[in-house]
Amino acid sequence: MARPVKLRCVAQLPRAGFFRPVGPPASALQKVCLTVEEIESIRLKDFEGLEQEECAQEMRISRPTFHRILGSARKKLADALINGKAIQVEGGNFGLAQSYFRCNNDGHEWNVPFEALARGFPLSCPICSSVNIQPLPSFGFGKRYGGRFRGRRV
Repeated sequence: MARPVKLRCVAQLPRAGFFRPVGPPASALQKVCLTVEEIESIRLKDFEGLEQEECAQEMRISRPTFHRILGSARKKLADALINGKAIQVEGGNFGLAQSYFRCNNDGHEWNVPFEALARGFPLSCPICSSVNIQPLPSFGFGKRYGGRFRGRRV
């Protein structure tokens, strides 16, 4: 049996989830799909200029795993640019570095670090211990992104 995929820590979600060449309508274009963690790898390595070891530490994964994610992202981007394909950002096994929750009983809001969520700790309100909680819409772990669920539910 295969080992479960380890969640990748992502500092922020992309601001846009779809890119396309100018000219042909989006419906006529082929798409390349990048995961949120592939976008994060490009951000860390190519935009921020970090070394691969630093990038891997930021995403809480091994350096070889980071290398595979980065290679996959670069190959997909090259395909889209050379062949004039649209780029869709969706899915993946990720969690935001910080996730915010609200208690539906008392309205209390609090932050849960990525490490605690990745370990699968049961969540409850730190004030009233209620399990009637929800992630806040603008933040979250595998949040709703672009109108449909993206990422992994916890």
